[in-house]
Amino acid sequence: MRFEAEFVCSAATLAECPRWNRSEIALVGRSNVGKSSLLNALTRQRNLARISKTPGCTRLLNFFAVGKERALVDLPGYGYAKIAHREAERIASLIQEYLQQRLALRVIVLLIDARRGPRDEELALVDHMRDPRWRSGHRPGLIIAATKSDKLKRDHRKSVSQLFEAVGDLPLFCSARTGEGLEQLRHRILELSSRADNQGAEDAVA
Repeated sequence: MRFEAEFVCSAATLAECPRWNRSEIALVGRSNVGKSSLLNALTRQRNLARISKTPGCTRLLNFFAVGKERALVDLPGYGYAKIAHREAERIASLIQEYLQQRLALRVIVLLIDARRGPRDEELALVDHMRDPRWRSGHRPGLIIAATKSDKLKRDHRKSVSQLFEAVGDLPLFCSARTGEGLEQLRHRILELSSRADNQGAEDAVA
């Protein structure tokens, strides 16, 4: 399955986001979870998203068009201590506004380091998503992706999966280096975004 993408624009505020009819798939995670690497591997484009050795370089919403109907959105990472407190607050507010108010959002791919499991921020996001008061209209689908799976030993997978019980979903183990799980992730994204599109159309008719 091909996921060819091209960079469209960056946005520092919700008002700067593209005005289009595309279904958006947001990649959300900590600053050191490997979002850019996974985005490049997912689209099979090595230099689509900039990869830095220093976590926390993504400070904006970055939009990538996929085909004619969808878009991937690389959100800023959170939880990185080596940025100014005011900047960290701005990034947290930008992420929250996008996730709660962006009507084009159809799927959230929550990236969690497979070696560490979900922390407070990830658990809070999942709790918010399952709260019917979280946002108006239909809620986006959720995919839990456990990144850097190539760094796990095979016999540790079962115990690692137990770390994810708190989020209520088994993770999809993924590796940008080996390609593990990427084809399943592409299928899951298309499945959930198509389902959300159909639900949105039904809501509009109703």
